[in-house]
Amino acid sequence: MSSSPQQLTTALDALDRAFAREAPFPVEGCTFCYPEEDLAELSGPLHLISDDMVTSVAMEVPSHWDDFPRLYRRLTPRIIRPVVAGRFDVDENLIASRLLQAGWTTWDEPLADALRDVWSAWWTATLHTHPSPVPARETLSLITVATNSLRPWLDRWAATRTPAADAHLADLVDDVMFEFEITDLRMGFYNEYHATEELLGWLLTEARGRIDDARLNDPGLLAHYLAAFPGRSGLGPGARGHGTTS
Repeated sequence: MSSSPQQLTTALDALDRAFAREAPFPVEGCTFCYPEEDLAELSGPLHLISDDMVTSVAMEVPSHWDDFPRLYRRLTPRIIRPVVAGRFDVDENLIASRLLQAGWTTWDEPLADALRDVWSAWWTATLHTHPSPVPARETLSLITVATNSLRPWLDRWAATRTPAADAHLADLVDDVMFEFEITDLRMGFYNEYHATEELLGWLLTEARGRIDDARLNDPGLLAHYLAAFPGRSGLGPGARGHGTTS
């Protein structure tokens, strides 16, 4: 097993250990949607909660639970492990938004740090594997929204010069350039993170030499960028085919 998948496995195992201290508690919630037997199941041992029940909680709106942050925190290892493996039937953007609603960055330090380690290891493993269990765009969206930060993940992508990272880059560009979605790209189920300025600027500069996609040479794309973000005086030598900017 290569180093990056092994690091991800190690991070996920550490996540399990960190969250093992989250003891069962009496779960209360909407009895119209969740009968007493469902609430009893959620109140019992973590390993006895069915996959279907974990999926249901991961999708459900927080108002269905009396203590959503505590419930989501307890189920986090059961949610994150299949998400990372690409075997969880819930949109990655929704997982990111629910983590924010659960206030994961305010959890006890060992718990929050264990999740941060998973984000880092997951992104590294993704950049070294193509195709990956979860496409790079979905992984990037989840960790960006969860951490409220895109730039560190782009920096790591820029520093990762592997065929897999380049293939993911080509896939991302092909995806976000469809109907020029990149001009108004938002991440998160509730569009919490507006990624256009950072991502488009990065694609037109630092990443440009690694991408063979003529659509990035569209004069209207740079014009849109400069009009939307007037503080930018230009994009430097990485941008091609756009003429002179002032």
